[in-house]
Amino acid sequence: MPELPEVEAARRAIEENCLGKKIKKAIVANDSKVIEGVSASDFQSSLLDKTIVSAHRKGKNLWLHLDSPPFPSFQFGMAGAIYIKGVAVTTYKRSAVKDNDEWPSKYSKFFVELDDGLELSFTDKRRFARVRLLKDPTSVPPISELGPDALFEPMTVDEFTESLSKKKIAIKALLLDQSYISGIGNWIADEVLYQARIHPLQISSSLSKENCATLHKCIKEVIEKAVEVGADSSQFPSNWIFHSREKKPGKALVDGKIIDFINAGGRTSAYVPELQKLSGTQATKAAGKPRKQTSKSKGGKDEDNDEDDEGDGPTSEEKETTKTSKSKKGGNTRGRGKKPPMKRKSKESDDDNSGGNDDDSSEDDDEDPKEKAGKVKSKTNTSNKQAKTAKTSEQTVSNRNSKKLKKRVK
Repeated sequence: MPELPEVEAARRAIEENCLGKKIKKAIVANDSKVIEGVSASDFQSSLLDKTIVSAHRKGKNLWLHLDSPPFPSFQFGMAGAIYIKGVAVTTYKRSAVKDNDEWPSKYSKFFVELDDGLELSFTDKRRFARVRLLKDPTSVPPISELGPDALFEPMTVDEFTESLSKKKIAIKALLLDQSYISGIGNWIADEVLYQARIHPLQISSSLSKENCATLHKCIKEVIEKAVEVGADSSQFPSNWIFHSREKKPGKALVDGKIIDFINAGGRTSAYVPELQKLSGTQATKAAGKPRKQTSKSKGGKDEDNDEDDEGDGPTSEEKETTKTSKSKKGGNTRGRGKKPPMKRKSKESDDDNSGGNDDDSSEDDDEDPKEKAGKVKSKTNTSNKQAKTAKTSEQTVSNRNSKKLKKRVK
């Protein structure tokens, strides 16, 4: 999914190919889920004859500065991507456009043609991205709520160490929090923690100064390397956990060591148990508890990754995405503590039944004990009455038959 390096690659492609050029044509998709707060027609008209002055990024958000406001802003979500026709821009697994696809793509949400004929498109196959038209993108959410950019505004080692000492949450969850540091997503968090040999669930405030310094160094090195190669994962160092983090458990290895998967920060997290160990009191507590392993789908893919947009832990959009996903699926029809649906008896079993009704007993399990006792007593009384009635009827028939026999004998 697009994280800081992927969005930075898109920003640099725009900066290198589109600045100083005027927008002569604009097509904005009529998709109110992605195009937020403005109609497609108003968006289009606001772009025409505007010149692209610069391209900016913070975290995983990008916006174009035109010669006058408002400005288009892009929040990439799970599969958002920038394409420039005829220009190589980094692609990734969930992006939509291939070289032999139609142009602009059917997944295009924002398309402009510049005065020199160059064409730019923002696509989103999964529809978790957001495209906005804003007077000042930095003054409103989500950009106004972001923490310092991991590439452009890095903390010093001392600032980083001091801030971690005050955080009582797991380090993986903290790195995913965009209000703390913006731009780090799931794969970068896994990578920097692996490189620093820190367990994803280690409480941030428990990290030693040495751990903090090492992690600070790894964040810088991983992000700078990914940006240097234009976010082209085929050029990432071979000793990165990145290359194996989506393989099946048991088959995922890095430098010959087994990669395991747990849930950390609300996300499936890849780590190497042999090298990334819990320390201090957490290690003692963990020794007495069975470890829960996060399941992965048949293809080895992270199942929960498909249910969030930014993939950044405690962000408002992720919560929104989770709610949307649950409502579409209809929620959990069998909550904890609920009984499974009762099995209906076949006609044959009804005819042969002589041991009571199983359905009744199942329903009775949810009843108040007093009401249940009353029903049992009522059923018993009814049965006794039926038995007495049947006995009386049998005696009457017997007496009649006896009288008939006597008459015949006479």
